[in-house]
Formats: sequence, C-alpha cells, structure tokens
Amino acid sequence: MTDLAMAATALGRRFGRRGGWALRNCTFRLPAGRVCAVVGPNGAGKSTLLSLAAGLLVPSEGTVTVLGTDPASARARVGYVAQDKPLHPHLTIAETLRMGAHLNPGRWEAATAERIVAAGELDPRRRIRALSGGQRTRVALALALAKRPELLLLDEPMADLDPLARHELMGALMSQAAQHGTTIVMSSHVVAELEDSCDHLLLVGRGRVRLAGEIDELLAAHARVSATAEATDATEGGAGTAGTAVAGLPGLSAHTVVESRVTGRQVTALIRPAGRLADDWRTSAPSLEELLLAYLRNPEAAPLTPAAPKEALA
Repeated sequence: MTDLAMAATALGRRFGRRGGWALRNCTFRLPAGRVCAVVGPNGAGKSTLLSLAAGLLVPSEGTVTVLGTDPASARARVGYVAQDKPLHPHLTIAETLRMGAHLNPGRWEAATAERIVAAGELDPRRRIRALSGGQRTRVALALALAKRPELLLLDEPMADLDPLARHELMGALMSQAAQHGTTIVMSSHVVAELEDSCDHLLLVGRGRVRLAGEIDELLAAHARVSATAEATDATEGGAGTAGTAVAGLPGLSAHTVVESRVTGRQVTALIRPAGRLADDWRTSAPSLEELLLAYLRNPEAAPLTPAAPKEALA
C-alpha cells in the first residue's frame, strides 16, 4: 500500500473552453489513514475536487493520484458518496444492497450494510423514491462502507441528517477508519463536527487550496495575538488583512498576518509567526474555527500548503 491516499500537483479543472476555473493550481498531499476535512464556501471547488479524486472528472491541467495510481485505476478501492446521493429511485433498499454486493464481489460486507440500514429503522422493502433525504443518505453510506474502501470520499454527507443520526453515522465512519485504516475525505460546513473527528485539513477558496496539512500542525503554525493600540502605534481602523493591516501594525511587519482588527484601544490578529514577537504582544493558540474563519474572511491572505512553506511571508 502507498503511504499517500491522495496527491495533487498544480491540479486544475475548467468547465468548457471559455468557462471559469472550478479549481486551479492545487497542490497537496494526504497521507493514508487520515480523516480529512475539506472546507470552503459554496462554489469554492470542494465538489469538483472530490469528483476528480473519484475519477468522475478528468483534470484540465496538473495531476491527481489516488492510492498511488490514477483515479480510474483506483475506482474499485474507492467509495464515493455525492452530495445528491444518486441512488436508483425504483429499487427497494434490499435490491439496492444486493446491487452493491453484485458490483463489489470479494469486498462486500453485507452485515455492515444491514447494520447501518437497521439502525435507521428502515424497512428493506421500501423503495428509494419513498425515502426522505436523510434516509437516502443512510442507504448511500451503507453502500459506501460495505464496499470496505481504502479511501472514502464524502461530499457534505451529513447535511440532511438530524443530530442523532449524524452522531450515530459519524461514529460508524470513525469505527471504519479505526478498524480498517480507511482514509476518509469529507467536505462539511459543521466546524464542530470536523474538530471532533478530523486530523487533516484542506481549506479550499476561490478554486485553490489555501491550507493543507495536519490540523495540529496548522494550528501550531499560527498564533492569536493581542496588544493595546498604544503599544503598537496602531490607529483605529476596523478589520484588515495581511495586505492592508501590516502598515498599521509595525510590530507584526516581520510576520505573516492573516487577519487583524483594531477596535478602540485593543489590537488583535491571527498570524503565522516568523520568529519572536515583541514583549508587548500577548499570544494564545487559535481554535480550528478561528483559523478557518480568518482565512475565509481574508481570501488574499498567503496560503500555507506544500507549495507554500511555513516560512514564506505575505
């Protein structure tokens, strides 16, 4: 088995000859055995990235490898649950599971699929078209997990589930990862859900990967700092980004400033330190939510990916 579940180099996807780029110049590496969160605003390119990894789309430029090979060759070892859960509406749940067994000979775990369906108190005789969105999600996840994939790609899998079902199915996913070493790549907007479950992060914005790496390492590479405006010679001016705030915060000019704010006599900022800070600055560790929101609010902030080393400055 390869040590990398996914790797991309200058990956891009364009729709139509004159269409816009859904992804452009994306470079990252995802080690095997991780639970990876893919985060970003609507239209950022998350679904396109997962579709490229699943082999449903081909790159317009650059490369993506999955489990050490191209996505088409790895398809039998990859599970994919799309955002719209495209199941055959005229089949019953039981027929859907039998189809999954037929399409995945030698890999299918019927007991896993049946357990996930039974936990939702679903009648196997019900047709897919009669199920709610959350019930279809349960059947789609049963299909994906019973395949025993080495890599599981999930596009907003929990969006239409109630909190209890979300908790139960997240438990099933974490159990799969622990028991079989499955790599899980999951897009989601629920930060608390990601913080409790994921150990790797891809933050996508404007079609580019802006943060990539182990969550603990990304958090350790940043600091939340604060000081009085008098101590930094800053003037009140609201919020700013790396490009606009550094001039007003001379004490941070040597560091990569992701976001800064001057309110009254208080200056706060999220930075990537490039060395020792002056004694005037108080530092604390940011939460994952603070880190994500700072980058989402400031799309021009310098990225931190394998193509942009930690020591690079804005």
